[in-house]
Order: sequence, then structure tokens, then C-alpha cells
Amino acid sequence: MADVRSVTKNRRARHEYHIIATYEAGIVLEGMEVKAIREGKISLQDSYARIENGEVFLYDTHISQYSHSTIQRYNPKRRRKLLLNRREIRKLFGKTHQGGVTLIPLSVYFTERGLAKVSLALARGKHQYDKREDMKKETLKRDLAVALKDRD
Repeated sequence: MADVRSVTKNRRARHEYHIIATYEAGIVLEGMEVKAIREGKISLQDSYARIENGEVFLYDTHISQYSHSTIQRYNPKRRRKLLLNRREIRKLFGKTHQGGVTLIPLSVYFTERGLAKVSLALARGKHQYDKREDMKKETLKRDLAVALKDRD
């Protein structure tokens, strides 16, 4: 991916889930939503994707209203359709119907052509002990980096 401008990331995703695979999907947006995303008025907190009738939809993604918009009725958390190949949708459908596997957005970004894309992850929820283990590894890694830096 050359020259990609990241808008937002789901920081909690890698802490809460084991990432199995990632996919790139386009988003169907209204005109002023694109401008709001360019302003950075988007939040992926608590958002998820679901497959319904052979189509993938993104839920609970909050896109605030564009600052210069005149639209009176606007639902910032409406469901938004994601654009994936039929083959990818079928593969995701099969995997999400296994126990404990879900689709979560990792980030939203613009391509060099100006298209808004979502990095979607097939993920399995972590247990509390997995989270503690990851925190221990991060702490050890950080301590090792500090020790090596001080040694020089």
C-alpha cells in the first residue's frame, strides 16, 4: 500500500482480540461523511462488522457530522455497507459462524486515489490471562530496550 493516509485506528482491538487475518474493504459513505472522516471525526470504539444476506455491514462506527454540513437529520452511528469480493464474503461467513470469531475494524484510511478504506480483522476474543501475558511481554521488551540503551 503506497502512500496511505491513516485517519483512525482501533487501539483496543489488538489488546482485546487475537487477530487471525486482515482484509481491506471499501466503505459506502454519504458525501458529507467523507469530509467528516477527512477531518478525523470518526471513532471505531465498540464497532464491529456483521454479514447479513451476503453483504457485510459495519455497526456502531461513530462519524460525527461535518462541521460545514446543513443536514438536520443525521444518524452518526448508522450501519454502513462494506465492499468486499463475493469470495471473501463467503470465506468470512464460514469463519465467523465458528465459535468466538468476529469481525472488527482495525483502522480507517484513505488510499492515494482518495478512497476511504477499512482494515477489517477476523478476530477471536482474548481471555484475561492472555491479556496479562501480553502485558508482561510488553513490559519485558520495554525493560530490555531501556537496559540496552543505558548500556551504550
